[in-house]
Amino acid sequence: MQAAAMTKMTNLEQIKEAVAAKMDSVAFTSWIAPLQFDVRDNTLVLTAQNQFSADYIGSAHKNVLTAVAAQFGLGVQIAVRGATVAQIANDNNVQSFAPATPVVAHNGAADAFDAFVCCDENTFVLSACKKLAAGAVSFSPLFIYGPAGCGKSMLADCIETASAGRTIKMSGGQFVSEFTRSLHDRTVFAFKDFCRNCNTFILDDVQALAGKRATCEEFAQLVMDLRAAGKNIVLTANAAPGNLTGFDRRIQSLLASGLVADVAAPTANVKRVMLMRAGVASDVADTIASRIAGDGHLIGGVAMKIKTYAELMGTNVTMDVAQHLLADTLQKSKTPIAMVKSMCEKLGVSYDAVCGKGRSRAVVLARQMMMVVLKNATNMSLTEIGRVCGDRDHATVVYAIGQVEKLKKSDLVLAAQINQLIADCK
Repeated sequence: MQAAAMTKMTNLEQIKEAVAAKMDSVAFTSWIAPLQFDVRDNTLVLTAQNQFSADYIGSAHKNVLTAVAAQFGLGVQIAVRGATVAQIANDNNVQSFAPATPVVAHNGAADAFDAFVCCDENTFVLSACKKLAAGAVSFSPLFIYGPAGCGKSMLADCIETASAGRTIKMSGGQFVSEFTRSLHDRTVFAFKDFCRNCNTFILDDVQALAGKRATCEEFAQLVMDLRAAGKNIVLTANAAPGNLTGFDRRIQSLLASGLVADVAAPTANVKRVMLMRAGVASDVADTIASRIAGDGHLIGGVAMKIKTYAELMGTNVTMDVAQHLLADTLQKSKTPIAMVKSMCEKLGVSYDAVCGKGRSRAVVLARQMMMVVLKNATNMSLTEIGRVCGDRDHATVVYAIGQVEKLKKSDLVLAAQINQLIADCK
């Protein structure tokens, strides 16, 4: 009896080792290692902690588990602790999936990009978007990043409208919600088919997937499958792939495997054109454009406020009225702390982390970039810069500036990003 138990235990360890050899180490540690392994009636029974884990493992790792079990002459079943044994989802079962937002096919609109007001800094990314919308491209996925309000979502909307064929556009939050719902409803295979059955796939705000390991794994597989099928992929985020937090290096490298392009915040001329398009008088737009933050959402709100005031009061909005009406919006002189907070938002990092003891790669790089920007955009001493960036000493600031200057020589994207931040702070 004891010998039989030892043999069974040895076999289970061999099965575990065989599964681990065929899987990514992170996926094995996160999903397979916590399972309880057992063999009953020539079947490998894997017991999960909850139904969510059972559903995900059955959908994402079914092929590996089935192949390894077959090597030992076993079938595979997945059970939930305290529940009856449930067989792995059968591909022959007919599944249906209906997204919360219906998807329609587009015929392509030549003037779709006219809504985007372009400056010289954004000519490259706009050209890439137009090229992708015109047909299949070799640089998929197109990864667009920039601070809030710079126009990333508008470009994604323009691509959706201009692209011919079936286009699927989701926000990062929608993708997480729909994937989770498909697991709960046991329609994950239908969800996979739905996402892959398109000509162009657009995911807005990729950073919403951060820290959600199962969703990230599914998303990574989706990107690889779409790219292999020659489909167009468009992704937007608030930071470059290497600066996104909550993603492992494998997924970061996948996101950066196509064309990475940044979107610069609206310049004074872009803000002026946006205001005039919304019906703001040219003289008012000229004067207040330089006193509004470079945030497209804020500019749209300012234009709406002026337009609504003119309609309700039945009078034109003069500069004096605009200054009174926008007293809570128009910028005053920029303080160093305000500059740092603004840069934190644009770089997608927390102000508390930058000024605290955060040592992650993204936070350290952002902090060092801010020191370089403050040095070039203000008359502050290095000691004052260190104080604003979390009470760092003079030597730390000198080291940080030296490191960034070295990086700028080989990283043109980083150099352009720093130049944009300097322009915004002046």
